[in-house]
Amino acid sequence: MNDILVLHTGGTIGMEIGPDGLTPSVGVLEQALGKLAEPDVTISFCTFDPLIDSAEISAAYWNRMIDRIAAFQGAGVVITHGTDTMAYTGAALSQALAGLRCPVVLCGAMKPLNMQGDAEKNLELALREARRAAPGVWLAFAGRLLPAAGLIKHDSQGADAFRAIPQPALPAAFRPRRFAPRRLAILTLSPGLPAAAIAAALGELDGAVLRVFGAGTIMSDPALEKVLMDAVSRGCRIRAVSQCENGGLMPGAYAAGAALWRVGVENGGTETPEAALARLWIELSDAPSPATSSEPARS
Repeated sequence: MNDILVLHTGGTIGMEIGPDGLTPSVGVLEQALGKLAEPDVTISFCTFDPLIDSAEISAAYWNRMIDRIAAFQGAGVVITHGTDTMAYTGAALSQALAGLRCPVVLCGAMKPLNMQGDAEKNLELALREARRAAPGVWLAFAGRLLPAAGLIKHDSQGADAFRAIPQPALPAAFRPRRFAPRRLAILTLSPGLPAAAIAAALGELDGAVLRVFGAGTIMSDPALEKVLMDAVSRGCRIRAVSQCENGGLMPGAYAAGAALWRVGVENGGTETPEAALARLWIELSDAPSPATSSEPARS
């Protein structure tokens, strides 16, 4: 079985220079696939209409990817995607497609195809690994195959732009999950941040990932504790993660973090912010939701 599904969402890999800078361009990726795909491979190609810069990614686009992948019966899937929100899509698909029995390989580039950059090598690696990699969601980038569940984009311009942080194990049984139209965000604590600012943000949200200090500390501010308690009490789920890339949280290690656990903030452990956001979104999506959606036009 040598069928590969290629989902082209957009991103730098398929861009050309326009009047305002790089912009997604139809036909660029299709031409490259004809040159780079191995001769014994059959490619089913689906391009999003319109193609997007990854800054525009949303839960509705994730759902489109999930629907296409869940219905596919071939060897593997390649998704071309911009690098700026690759970590979000990697986390979202890893959790939504946990237990899938074929590889899904994300692919992007720091320079577009046909510009003597990294695009051709990344795409060639993705096409190869879509047939050979273990089941799961991966990123093919800079000569490496990285697990996509905990991606970190650590360089905005260098070719070796990603690393991966190990994440908690995912369910083994495949049950495709989808993202309902929920209001979520990642909020970051910083010294001097007024409690009222956190209150204003949480008042607009169904859930939030709260990036706290170190192993799990926050400012000793009774007003902030009340803000968190009030939000949790009304049903807003708050999941804490560390602002450090490695090590995660250690509830109980510092008195300065006791307020988090006292008011019911969840412990995100070693999760990346993107992984914690995906977890909250999926779990909140299982609850009754409004019927409205901002689904983009289908191709």
